[in-house]
Amino acid sequence: MKIRLALSLATASLWYRRKVLALVCLTLTLSVTLLLGVQYLRTEVKQSFTSTISDTDLIIGARSGQLNLLLYTVFHMGDATNNIRWSTFQALEKDARIDWLIPISLGDSYKGFRVVATDKAFKEHFRYGQGQPLELAGGQWSEGIFDVVLGAGVARTLSHQLNDEVILSHGGGRTSFSNHKDTPFKVTGILEATGTPVDQAVYISLQGMEAIHVGWESGVAIPGRTLTPERAQGRDLTPSAITAVFAGLDRKILTFRVQRDINQYAEEPLSAILPGVALSELWRLMGQFERALLGITGFVVVTSLIGLIAVLLTLQAQRSHEIAVLRATGASPGLIASLYVIECLALAVVACLSALVLSSLAISILGPWLLTNYGIQIQLRSLNLEEWALLASVPLAALLVAFVPALSAWQTSRSQGFGSPDKL
Repeated sequence: MKIRLALSLATASLWYRRKVLALVCLTLTLSVTLLLGVQYLRTEVKQSFTSTISDTDLIIGARSGQLNLLLYTVFHMGDATNNIRWSTFQALEKDARIDWLIPISLGDSYKGFRVVATDKAFKEHFRYGQGQPLELAGGQWSEGIFDVVLGAGVARTLSHQLNDEVILSHGGGRTSFSNHKDTPFKVTGILEATGTPVDQAVYISLQGMEAIHVGWESGVAIPGRTLTPERAQGRDLTPSAITAVFAGLDRKILTFRVQRDINQYAEEPLSAILPGVALSELWRLMGQFERALLGITGFVVVTSLIGLIAVLLTLQAQRSHEIAVLRATGASPGLIASLYVIECLALAVVACLSALVLSSLAISILGPWLLTNYGIQIQLRSLNLEEWALLASVPLAALLVAFVPALSAWQTSRSQGFGSPDKL
């Protein structure tokens, strides 16, 4: 009976002060939305980050650290320490334990975007996310020597369409004064957005990469020795070296054995890394920044709760007549104090529910736009256990801070002297 009375009185009190408390609830809602959004973004970005490349068991390159090898092959950051001989790639093809190989050759760029030379195995075996294959938004995969497929981010940034002509640049920097102007490429395909570094790269064939470097020495084109598209036709353009290899194994149990054998390869120094392990290590190095962001957002919520306390304490002075009436009708100081606890908890619960709705709407509306314009893949999903725990901490924190105005109301109501002084 007392609980029902307290709930009834608290509901009436909240409705009577709805205009002021609505602003407080709005502030708390925005704070919780920010907190939940940051945590949700952390989870999604981590998932997207660790799923940048999937179903690839090993990345093989010249001897170097695993983070460096991961960065220049997957994230297109930095440069390789050395190349791998083509004969080494052919030896890997003969290894019966390896199911498929994707050769990767780097070194050139297009207006600041990395040029990746590969072969048909790339479209057949490369996976990202939860094993998702690459899809074309338009056109077709490269068939000719001078065909090029653009990542979604490249096409969007440079406003390229199918059949556009592109001139690649020598070197991987954003600014280059050495262009392969004698061998222009034609855009034959544009990839669907993936939310991974694939969107920020330009894809050509290994033969195309070899053709544009015929007649180049020390990064300089020798006049009269470079190829034209016509002269390149029918020429043997088998590469002498590549940058790295993605490898997939049917029998995953053999992964560590194959990795050890490649790391001990006698013909040339190689490194074979597990992409999942390297991605986890890289995320661990970056994790302190996103944890700091979450901590700052937590302080925003705490500040909003402190503001809620301030509002309730301010309103308490205006409720002295209300409290006197309640005391005169037999309400105990405990009942009056409980009103503040219920009101504070109710506002926190409403703020959390509103934050859930607001966050869902924001993700549904902004998710496709973020993927298209910024390559950030955010999908609407149910909250995980950590996110539910974070959301539940807000009403619990509100319950704790509610004892400040509740204690003040309890002391005030006792001092008014209505009823038995021993009755709480």
